[in-house]
Amino acid sequence: MIQLVSAGLLTAVVAFATAFAIVLAGLNAAGASQAEAASGLFILSVATGLLSIAFSARLRMPIMIAWSTPASVLLIATGVPDGGFPVAVGAFLGAGLLTLIAGVWRPFGRAVAAIPMTLANAMLAGILLDICLAPVRAVGELPALALPIVIAWAIALRFARFYAVPIAVVVTAVMVGISTPLPSAVAVGLPALVPVMPVFSLDAMIGLALPLFIVSMASQAIPGLAVLRANGYRPPVGPIFTATGLAGIATAIVGGHSYALAAITAALSAGPEAHPDPSRRWVATIVAGCAYIVLGLGAAYAAAFVAQTPPLLIQAVAGLALLGSFGSSLSAAVAREDDRLPAVITFITTASGLSFFGVSAAFWGLIAGGALMAILKFRPKTG
Repeated sequence: MIQLVSAGLLTAVVAFATAFAIVLAGLNAAGASQAEAASGLFILSVATGLLSIAFSARLRMPIMIAWSTPASVLLIATGVPDGGFPVAVGAFLGAGLLTLIAGVWRPFGRAVAAIPMTLANAMLAGILLDICLAPVRAVGELPALALPIVIAWAIALRFARFYAVPIAVVVTAVMVGISTPLPSAVAVGLPALVPVMPVFSLDAMIGLALPLFIVSMASQAIPGLAVLRANGYRPPVGPIFTATGLAGIATAIVGGHSYALAAITAALSAGPEAHPDPSRRWVATIVAGCAYIVLGLGAAYAAAFVAQTPPLLIQAVAGLALLGSFGSSLSAAVAREDDRLPAVITFITTASGLSFFGVSAAFWGLIAGGALMAILKFRPKTG
């Protein structure tokens, strides 16, 4: 039992510490205020915890649900939509609805699964590129603050890979605390849910909601299923997509942008490190879910800490956390020679940040790469 509890706590702490800055940066980039960003982080933490507990207890499998980190990165790359954060909230609702449809309507779910993974990975790599450049920019512009963070991350990566980003976060807090007084946890208090009335825009539905849905499914949910299957688990896919879609719809107005199966951190509770007996590993996910809820109570302090920190420094920590994902996505995107050029087109179009008609570059990257792939594979009928 001790091994299961420690694995569950490790899963939650590593996942939260690695990605909370990315979530807050994404919500801020979409136009959220400090209070709205804290509300989003809080509800994302609580909802992921409750979903993980519910699925793990019912299925007796280590089903770890998490907020969608790729979705947060997309928000950073896209910036404030025309109309501000209420339009982004409308897109959150749209993404949740698409996830729900994928769960209840099998043809749509199969169509999503049919998106070429080379293009999906290329799109994610293009989204990640700019934020992965942030550590370099930070060292150039804020060397006294950023260099110790990068060095601490690199040393920790060598000796304790899972703790590299949490250690970088701690060093960031120390460096910021030296230069700027940090807020008092007592003064900040507990987080509060801040509802935002959604505004619906066709441009935001196409340019933000659809990419949010695609990156969450292709870059987190599907890899998360692969992690579970690699460890011998075959959960029913439809109910998971349905529940995460409903959660996205229910929590969008308070900042819950997207939910999906956990991918990387899922291995901590689904693998043999959690427990030798696969039939007992679901207990670790229950513990992780409970820990997520407790960690969510610190969302207001986390948002206040981020607000006190130079934005480039927060982006630098996020970039360090995402370097592995960037490398994996780029490698997978160009692995197949036949699909390499379409993947490169998708990557550079997405990374360009170019938008047409208010629609984000991520969508156009997928369209451009898909169009070139279709042209290259077209075989006219003869005879």
